[in-house]
Amino acid sequence: MDVLKASPTIVYSPYIPTTTRNKSQFSKPIFHNLNLQLPCFTRNGSKSRLFTTLSSSPISTTESIEPPMPEVEAEVGKERFDWYSQWYPVMPVCDLDKRVPHGKKVLGLDLVVWWDKNENEWKVFDDTCPHRLAPLSEGRIDQWGRLQCVYHGWCFGGNGDCKIIPQAPVDGPPVHTFKKACVAVYPSVVQHDIVWVWPNADPQYKDIITKKKPPYIPVLDDPSFSKLMGNRDIPYGYEVLVENLMDPAHVPYAHYGLMRTRTPTVKVDREGGRPLDMKVKKLDINGFLGKQDWGSSNFIAPCIFHAFADVEVDQENGSATSSEIVKAPPPNRRLSLIFMCVPVSPGNSRLIWTFPRNFGVWIDKIVPRWIFHIGQNLILDSDLYLLHVEERKIMEIGATSWQKACFVPTKSDALVVGFRRWFNKYAGGEIDWKGKYSGALPPSPPREQLMDRYWSHVVNCKSCNTAHKGLKALEVILQITSVGLIGIVAVTKQNMISMVVKTTMVSMAIVCFAASKWLAHFIYKNFHYHDYNHAFV
Repeated sequence: MDVLKASPTIVYSPYIPTTTRNKSQFSKPIFHNLNLQLPCFTRNGSKSRLFTTLSSSPISTTESIEPPMPEVEAEVGKERFDWYSQWYPVMPVCDLDKRVPHGKKVLGLDLVVWWDKNENEWKVFDDTCPHRLAPLSEGRIDQWGRLQCVYHGWCFGGNGDCKIIPQAPVDGPPVHTFKKACVAVYPSVVQHDIVWVWPNADPQYKDIITKKKPPYIPVLDDPSFSKLMGNRDIPYGYEVLVENLMDPAHVPYAHYGLMRTRTPTVKVDREGGRPLDMKVKKLDINGFLGKQDWGSSNFIAPCIFHAFADVEVDQENGSATSSEIVKAPPPNRRLSLIFMCVPVSPGNSRLIWTFPRNFGVWIDKIVPRWIFHIGQNLILDSDLYLLHVEERKIMEIGATSWQKACFVPTKSDALVVGFRRWFNKYAGGEIDWKGKYSGALPPSPPREQLMDRYWSHVVNCKSCNTAHKGLKALEVILQITSVGLIGIVAVTKQNMISMVVKTTMVSMAIVCFAASKWLAHFIYKNFHYHDYNHAFV
C-alpha cells in the first residue's frame, strides 16, 4: 500500500528562454520548423529513495550508464515497479465526443470512456456488459444520460450500477440491483485536458485521486502557452516507442528532409550526424533525469517523456535550431516537448503529444490542428516500419538481452540505455500484462495496413476527422460539378449558347475534374497511407 502514501508527482519545468523569432518560422507544421533533436525531460524527486547521480566521471557510482556501459540485464531488487499503481493518460479531451462512448485499450485492459451528463464528468468503465459480455463502447448514451448496451438494452449509471434490465418483469425481483449486474468502474480524472485512468477497479482505489495524482506539468496549465495536442495508435510496443523518443541521434537520418537539425562543425555525411554529449542522472524507480548540451530531459515512469529545449534563431531563415544557449537570451521565450507513451498490448502503444510554447501562440488560433498533424504524422511514418521490424528482432533475442545484441558505444545512446536500465532493473524487462498475453507479438500486417493513418489517427482525432469528411465532400462536389458542366454543354443546342461560353464551361469541367483527382490523392496520402522510402529521400 505504499502507493497510497505517495505524494502527487509534480514536474517543475525549468523553461528554457529563446531569442526572437522570424515571422516565417511557423509557415510549416511546427514539427517541421522546430529544428530540435528531440531533447529529454525532467521529473520531481522521490522521497522514498535517495537519488544517485550517474555520470562518466571516474568517481561515479556503479549506477553510471555513460558509455561504455555494463550489460543491461534483468535485475531483481527490493523495489519492483507496479504497473497497476500508476495513472495512465487515455485520450485528450479535445478528441472525445460527448455524444458517444469511446472504446480504448490501456495496459491490456478494454475500457470504455463516456460522458456522464448527470454528473458532468468523464467516466471510464470496463468495456464489457455483465449480461453477455458485449462491448459497451459499441453502445450509446440514452436520453437520460445512461450508458446503454445495444445488445439487449441494459443501461448503467455513472457509478456502474445497472439502472434497468428491459427483459426483467416490472413486478418481479429487482435483478438489476444485484452486484453481478454492475459494471466495473475505474478511477479517472481529467488533468491537463487529458482523461487519465487508474487501471485497478478494486473498491479500495475508488478515492485514489486524493492520495496520488497524475504527474503534474505546470506548463500545461499556463494560459500563456499554446498546447495543441495529437494522438496516434502505434504498431510497435511501449518500450520501443519510449526509447525512440529519447534518441535524438536518429533524427538527421530517419527524418531527413522533415526536420532540420543543427549543422555540425565538421560534416561527415549529407545528413549531418554529429557526436552528442548526453548523460543520465538520478535514475530510480520513478524514472530519471537527462542532460545534454542543448537542453534537459525527464522520464517520468511509466508514461511521460518531457524535454526542455534550448532554442536559438537562425537569423537567415528564421528557423529554430537546437544549439548552444545564446548569450543573454530574452527570458520570456520558452518551449517544451511532451510525449505520453501508453502501453496498449504487446506490439502496440499509443502516443499523445503536445509542444507547449509561449511564442507564436497566435498561429494555433488560426491554423487548424489537422494542418499540423499532417507533418507530425509524416514524421511518425518515416521511422515506423524501422521500429516495427526492430521490435521483432529484439523479441527474438529477448528484451533482457538487449545490450548484448545492440552495440551502443557512444554517448548519444545514453538516454536509451538509461531507459533500458530502468526497464530491466525495476520492471524485470517486461510489462506486467497480468497473464492476459503470452508475450508474443502479433503478426506483421501488409505495409499499407501497418502505416495506415485513418484508423490509427484520423478516426481518433476530431480535427482530422472533420477535415477528412469536409475534403471528401468537396471531392464529390467537384466531380458532380464537372459532370454537370459537361452534361449541360452536351444537351444544349448550339445556337442557345455562344462558343465562348461553351468553351468556358468545358474548361471549368476539366479544371473541376483535375481538382477532384488531385484532392483524392491529397486525401489518400495525408489521411490514409503515405509510404516513406528512405532510398529516394
